[in-house]
Amino acid sequence: MFRATLTSPAPFINCISTIGELIDEGIFRLSKEGISFIAADRAMVAVVDFNISAQCFEKYDIDEDQNMGLNVTNFLSVLKRCGPTDKLTLSLKDAKLEVIIENSSKRKFLVPLLDLNQEEVPPIDQLDFKAKVVVKPEILQSGIEDAEIIGDAVLFEISGSRFLMKAEGDISRAELELEKGNQSLIDLRSDSDMKSRYPLEYLKKMIKASKIADSVCLYFGQDYPMKLEFKADNKLGLTFVVAPRVSED
Repeated sequence: MFRATLTSPAPFINCISTIGELIDEGIFRLSKEGISFIAADRAMVAVVDFNISAQCFEKYDIDEDQNMGLNVTNFLSVLKRCGPTDKLTLSLKDAKLEVIIENSSKRKFLVPLLDLNQEEVPPIDQLDFKAKVVVKPEILQSGIEDAEIIGDAVLFEISGSRFLMKAEGDISRAELELEKGNQSLIDLRSDSDMKSRYPLEYLKKMIKASKIADSVCLYFGQDYPMKLEFKADNKLGLTFVVAPRVSED
């Protein structure tokens, strides 16, 4: 038995929408602690790690831990029928996920469960990041949008007390710079200067998670994977790990 109700479903739906940018199907793990999801995209370039605590729900009832295989695209198409003031209830019934949306009316949808095997996920918990940068999500988004004008990748760099995002084309260049003390640069920790380049195609999709958080934590190293961490009150979190492009500098 599983049944959970959200009275403010927008953050949850935003997370599923962002996951759907990268993952088309996967296994949601249901436990007494909440709902979690971890999967790599088919190209094995990025990993998505999602968690929502049982405390986020108005009601949350489960008798035992279980897995729920879903087509994320199909699930999202139903969730998008939910308005910002609607109440959302999820429950498992006869190998299907029942989605109930209530406001002035009560609507029900059935989403079939998929018999999926857990795909291999890179061991992201073993990564040793050498730098941490915390910025306002809108700043990260600006840097990504600026870089998109120039090329298909963005260079993240720490130089002394500065954090930079750069993109270079054959004759064009874009750069965003933040110095320690700037209100948009909440934190910067690094033992040394470093830089690493990442594909814009993925970053553009990941930044959509900014709707759930007031800040985003970036963890990276020299030509090393980067972790982007979006959290809301430690009860709702969406984390990405993206592989680097080999630096040309």
